Amino acid sequence: MSSPLLEVRDLSVDYITDAGDVRAVDRVDLDVDPGEFLGIVGESGCGKSTLLFAVAQLLSLPAEISGGTVVFKGRDMVRLTDDELRHIRWRDYSVVMQSAMNALNPMMSIEAQFRDTIQAHARMSPKAIRERSAEVLHLVGIDAVHLRSYPHQLSGGMRQRAMIAMALLFTPELVIMDEPTSALDVVAQRSLMSQIKELQKRLGFAVIFVTHDMSLVRHYSDRLMVMYAGQVAELGDTAAIFERPLHPYSKGLLDAFPSIRGPRRPLTGIPGSPPDLARPPSGCRFHPRCPVAMPQCSTRDPELYEVAGTRVRCLLHADALKDAV
Repeated sequence: MSSPLLEVRDLSVDYITDAGDVRAVDRVDLDVDPGEFLGIVGESGCGKSTLLFAVAQLLSLPAEISGGTVVFKGRDMVRLTDDELRHIRWRDYSVVMQSAMNALNPMMSIEAQFRDTIQAHARMSPKAIRERSAEVLHLVGIDAVHLRSYPHQLSGGMRQRAMIAMALLFTPELVIMDEPTSALDVVAQRSLMSQIKELQKRLGFAVIFVTHDMSLVRHYSDRLMVMYAGQVAELGDTAAIFERPLHPYSKGLLDAFPSIRGPRRPLTGIPGSPPDLARPPSGCRFHPRCPVAMPQCSTRDPELYEVAGTRVRCLLHADALKDAV
């Protein structure tokens, strides 16, 4: 087997505040293989976007990496200088932001923004820049005539496609996407996701995709990571997690999402609210909301346990593994 394209080990991110440090990402481990589609889900504030920005080395104050490594193609990006990062950002990996209307400059045409991106990372003639810009726009199903358009002249779906086209200007090996479908209607979401998957198969890049929409990751991701309160709650094959979620939080997310197949069943939300990361609960961070919490869950911090190829942070499985031994 080939080595992972991306290896994240023991990664922690703190927000430095006057009231004290807040740990938004806590000792996260994950691998991404070449050509893999990894989905990341979890409630708002669980650390998904902070994790992506740490991986992409786009954090800004008051956030800072307080520990761990992010090894991309054999190089630890945490230790690279800004100049070194500039040489690999967009060329080897790129980022698609959450809101295309905010990410795109409203005062510049799409062509001008593509040109600026290319000129910041490569030397190309004006003709080559125009040809490459038209080529990537065509890849995402937009006519090259829209290179002369401004962001406000495009629909929400077209703006997101333009952002994806910009991310593919140098055919990177990894594309990091932070909820790119959140502002789109259901039809536009499906169309965009199908386009992303088709491009991934054709060009062979890997994807890290953050979303709130469980149906999107079910249909498009190879593996799924469930985050809760800055930690990995569960990580494994997407189909396996949907078939048999091992963590009570994963099960709660699935029970709160309607299914178009199978018998009709009532939707059940997860009681309570995510914890304050400035003062996380002792023991398992999910135990105040967990329907199957045990007495030791409030005092014992669970590790990530390996269960049938899935890693899960839950003491139910620690005891099960102990009994199996």
